[in-house]
Amino acid sequence: MRFFYRPLFRLVPDDTRIKFMRGRFAGLMVSAVLSLASIGLFFYPGLRLGIDFKGGVVMEVRTAQPVSFPAVRAALAGHDLPDAGLQALGGKNEIMIRLESRANAQATDAAVARVHAALDQVSPGNQVLSTSAVGASVSSQLFRQGLMALGLSLLMILIYIWFRFEWQFAVGAVVTLLLDITKTIGFLVITRLQFDLVMVAAILTVLGYSTNDKVVVYDRMRENLRKYKSMPLRELIDMSINETLNRTLGTSMTVFLAALPLAIFGGSSIEDFAIVMLFGIVVGTSSSIFIAAPILLFLGEKRLRRDTRPAKSEDPKKVQARAR
Repeated sequence: MRFFYRPLFRLVPDDTRIKFMRGRFAGLMVSAVLSLASIGLFFYPGLRLGIDFKGGVVMEVRTAQPVSFPAVRAALAGHDLPDAGLQALGGKNEIMIRLESRANAQATDAAVARVHAALDQVSPGNQVLSTSAVGASVSSQLFRQGLMALGLSLLMILIYIWFRFEWQFAVGAVVTLLLDITKTIGFLVITRLQFDLVMVAAILTVLGYSTNDKVVVYDRMRENLRKYKSMPLRELIDMSINETLNRTLGTSMTVFLAALPLAIFGGSSIEDFAIVMLFGIVVGTSSSIFIAAPILLFLGEKRLRRDTRPAKSEDPKKVQARAR
């Protein structure tokens, strides 16, 4: 019966003893370089802002026949509208079309007229349910609110981890999350994905996942700090990461495989969100090991562990045996 209580496979062996902290300087340097490069990309060439932050026109249309997104997208491209965004609405015959802002009102009206012509080419007898414009003032307000949402989420994460752990854990988590955000921004600039409210939601989702991953690793470190009071902090951090490695990789792989079909087959309405999620899973998982843990080591080496003398390395199994 013991067979049924054991997992069918493990991503890594249970008794791994990988010395992660040996690469702490390399991990921090690579992360810093990538984050600085991402900040530079943010200023030039900058994000490709969507309608929510740049302004434009949103049209809701009911077609005479079920919508064929490839056909509509090809027709729009044929009418010089390759940047138009498509999104399904409630019914099979309803579609939302987003147009980026033009130079002036006449150019915008001409673009709307080309949308009508493209839709009539695909499915004659369409009905425009609504047409709305997003102005520059509304776009700038939405952009500020999006940044405020990101900042507020980081503040709440800092407060939560500070109350649950020591301040060294909180600072390490927030600094790591900031580095994760900058890398995600750089990824958006390189891939030229539209940055809109959907992308803000994707970044917040990545923050939530990354925070959960770091709390799992930090929680094991806190338990081991109380359990092994004489073990050097560097060895304790390595042991804690190895103990949670199966769970960390297993959770990351599960979420990654769940989001992968959405990125491939989700269509234009959700594929960008899923692509950012995939990137965030990889960055968040790696940063928990190679960024958050080294920061905790540097901040807590003289506070979380008073005895930091380079003592002889102890076998964790022997330490556990003595603890019993």
